[in-house]
Amino acid sequence: MARRTFSAGSTSSAGMLQWLGLATIILMADQFTKVMIVGFYQLGDSTYVTSFFNVVRAHNSGAAFSFLAGASGWQRWFFTVVGVLAATLILWLLKSHSGQKLFAFSMACILGGTLGNVIDRVLYGYVVDFLDFHWKTWHFPAFNVADSAITVGAACLILDELLRVRRGR
Repeated sequence: MARRTFSAGSTSSAGMLQWLGLATIILMADQFTKVMIVGFYQLGDSTYVTSFFNVVRAHNSGAAFSFLAGASGWQRWFFTVVGVLAATLILWLLKSHSGQKLFAFSMACILGGTLGNVIDRVLYGYVVDFLDFHWKTWHFPAFNVADSAITVGAACLILDELLRVRRGR
């Protein structure tokens, strides 16, 4: 039986499905962990894990680093719409570039994370965060699995672009 190969620009449904599968795994892991936190922690509860890490329950009604968290409530729907529009664009990019592995991996990570946070905004009106890294009195803003996936995706997207530019020389 001959193996089928796809070019870098392939729009194969098999290639697209693997990236949608990755995004779904990220989304499921994100929502599972958030359901556990919401089920076992009250807002502000914290569990000491190590000298630099706690599990907490925090709510973020804003965007990254609580940007616009203090707004009057409009930001919930604004960030929900932005997330849905971003997910739509990412789906189109995945369909168009599913054979470009690093790019598609990046998009799948960002897609899974974006949808995880959109679900939170629709269900709760805020994003559930629970990973709290700190050093002495300094705390990095709490974050979640979706935020981690978005960060990994963004870093890989930058790497993909740097490699593309380097190949173009």
